[in-house]
Amino acid sequence: MTLKTVLAIIVLILTGVGFYHSHKALPPGISHNGDAFPLSNATLLADTTYHYKDGSETRDHEIFDEILRLIGQARSFILVDMFLFNSSRPEGVEHRHLSEQLTEALIRRKAEQPELEIVVISDPLNTLYGGSVSPWFQALREAGIPVTETNLLPLRDSNPAWSAIWRLCCQWFGNDPEAGWLPNALGTQPVTIRSYLALPNFKANHRKVLVADEGDNLRALVTSANPHDGSSRHSNTAISFTGPAVTDILKSEQAVLTMSGQASPGLDRLISEAGTNQTVDPSADGRVAVKTESAILDSALQMISGARSGSHLDLAFFYLSHRKIVTALLDAHERGANLRILLDANNEAFGHQKSGIPNRQVALELHKAGIPVRWCNTVGEQCHSKLLILRQPDSQTELLLGSANFTRRNLDDLNLETDVWISIPPDSAVAIKATDFFEQQWQSGPESDPVMSLPYEHWADDSTLRYWRYRLMEATGLSTF
Repeated sequence: MTLKTVLAIIVLILTGVGFYHSHKALPPGISHNGDAFPLSNATLLADTTYHYKDGSETRDHEIFDEILRLIGQARSFILVDMFLFNSSRPEGVEHRHLSEQLTEALIRRKAEQPELEIVVISDPLNTLYGGSVSPWFQALREAGIPVTETNLLPLRDSNPAWSAIWRLCCQWFGNDPEAGWLPNALGTQPVTIRSYLALPNFKANHRKVLVADEGDNLRALVTSANPHDGSSRHSNTAISFTGPAVTDILKSEQAVLTMSGQASPGLDRLISEAGTNQTVDPSADGRVAVKTESAILDSALQMISGARSGSHLDLAFFYLSHRKIVTALLDAHERGANLRILLDANNEAFGHQKSGIPNRQVALELHKAGIPVRWCNTVGEQCHSKLLILRQPDSQTELLLGSANFTRRNLDDLNLETDVWISIPPDSAVAIKATDFFEQQWQSGPESDPVMSLPYEHWADDSTLRYWRYRLMEATGLSTF
């Protein structure tokens, strides 16, 4: 057998493995497209960092204050599914110790209520794919609280150029938290080369969800915020609600546990009793639907395609790169809809400089078409919200928010994501707060203090090379966004 033949066989095998794992069937329950249910007892929450002209900074932290409150009053059940759950943070800036606070709150409540069932799910990035020990996960387990590090293998591969090689050569070796010798980007404990070989698979359980009992009901909270110290200065949004849609959250989380080979009798019981333990506020005048994975893309495109002349469409996003979304926004602008796009400049992440890809390249397209684009005024932190608002004249206001960036990885059944779609009267408290949040973030002008956003020109990038680099990275999965 010639060398050419051997190489051809290897290439053929890698192509087949890459194609299969990029297109294989999803595990049961993944990509959940929930029905619309009455929206009960809803509250919109926001975390905001303010930068003033004199160089000072203040922060509002509504989201984790509410998460800690819900944990502190729970009596029978808590479910936490959070992506980044660690204490890594850049030096030189004060951060809130969110990972420690969340861990201690769960342990304290378990001690106070020994019969309380707590389910914690997170992403294996927090242990660098088994190459280190998370002190927070270890503390939870020692307190009798199980922690599931999501098994990502059944998910489709977002970076097949590497994952096909990794699946053939490296996945079989497992990992060993005691055998590390390389620097750990998330902590001080050394990690193995196997951790770094797993990293370029670029997929994750990116969800950020809490469910806890509150009185006679269950309350869900869906957010873009992580219990990660380095993320504690980020701007984020969340929605908290009760009612039958909470059961959809539970079902979507049950699917993650099943995919990971874990079970929760308490979760199963709550789902089976769904018809009797979820009451609806009789004054509820909105609707809510749980969307995960590609169902989020479907909802986003439906909202954007519904924007006509006289409609107002506002987006506040950490990453905006999905080609179907970009095309839909351009089409909505052509139809006469009023668009405003507020983006993170992708300039910095946890003390490391970034290239501006993909947001500056997408912003170039939108700006050229005449769509107003502004940048969040960040100083080391991130504009981390994932918020879409559609306001129709004389009609309901629609919101889409949660964990999902508008990227291929977040919307094409590659990552695990949870968003909620909401339809509410424009004069409701949730609609008013969502609109006020965007208006506050958008505010500009020489008299503004704090300075919340910057004009397009501040971070404009008209490089053709970087534009096509973004397009290649988005199409192939050779990226972290």
